[in-house]
Amino acid sequence: MSKLLHSFLFILLLVVLSACATPTATSEKEVFTVNIAYGNQPGEPVDQVARKWKELAEERSDGRLDFHIYPSSQLGSEADVVEQALFGSNVIIFTGYDFLMNFVQDLGVLTAPYIVDDVDDLFYLAETEWFEEQRKELMDIGFDIVSTNTLYGERHLMTTREVLTPDDLRGMKIRVPNNQMYINTFSVLGASPTPLPLGDMYASLQQGVIDGAENPIPVLEASKTNEVAKYLALTGHTKIMSPWVSGTDFLDELPDDLLEILRETGDEAGEYGKNIVYEQEEDVLELFEEQGIIINEVDQDAFKEKAERIFEVTPEWSPDLQQTIEELLENRSTTQ
Repeated sequence: MSKLLHSFLFILLLVVLSACATPTATSEKEVFTVNIAYGNQPGEPVDQVARKWKELAEERSDGRLDFHIYPSSQLGSEADVVEQALFGSNVIIFTGYDFLMNFVQDLGVLTAPYIVDDVDDLFYLAETEWFEEQRKELMDIGFDIVSTNTLYGERHLMTTREVLTPDDLRGMKIRVPNNQMYINTFSVLGASPTPLPLGDMYASLQQGVIDGAENPIPVLEASKTNEVAKYLALTGHTKIMSPWVSGTDFLDELPDDLLEILRETGDEAGEYGKNIVYEQEEDVLELFEEQGIIINEVDQDAFKEKAERIFEVTPEWSPDLQQTIEELLENRSTTQ
């Protein structure tokens, strides 16, 4: 065999071995599964945000992020899934600052009644140094906030008998989420707050266990509250932005570029969902009118006056929390 041919065959062998040793583009790409969990029903704004997030994240990551969507509490209750996250599960949970108050108490103020007049003020608060301090406390426990940009909506009151003033709430059992924030809120408004899972709300209204429930209008409709309660009071007692949170153990496993994609696309999906919330609110109000639901635009100032006691009845909060929030909002108004 000539030296030239021998050299050619040797080079060819190296090329073949190199090709065999190098993974294909598909095999070298590590895929990270992300489970997205929330209690809301398919079709609600939150569900549409989650599905948009999946679309954006999978496309932006070239398939390295693989989203699995679990609405309707399919992975368990909010508390159950939070526990899974703390133990390192690859799950991102849609929750509320009222729930996170169980871990970092001052975060609950973001769902306090009538804390802001404009929902944009809430999103502003999530960009402040004060908020970053709360987030760091949360991270010390083992959680991190992946996205703060999801609008849940403005919460109103749907009841089996008419409510026009806070006095009308006296003695009424109102279903609330099982956390101290909403229990305190409806206590100061004059009702008897009754913590129940969202899934139990319909039967409880039907059986007279409760006299009403509160939530954003699209959530009230999705849970069929309008079938068993015929009065809607537009109290607007809270405007809600809600966070998506995950365990720090799982987030630390993600490569930096994927974590950045996860956060960016989460914020983009939240922005996409804001118009959906506003559109669904209008659509559901029209539907309620057609169904004969009695819709009352109440004097919110009367409810606000009652709600001012929220800081008095929430001793868990820092003594200067009310002043801190007021100063932050005042700074925003002067700089706009």
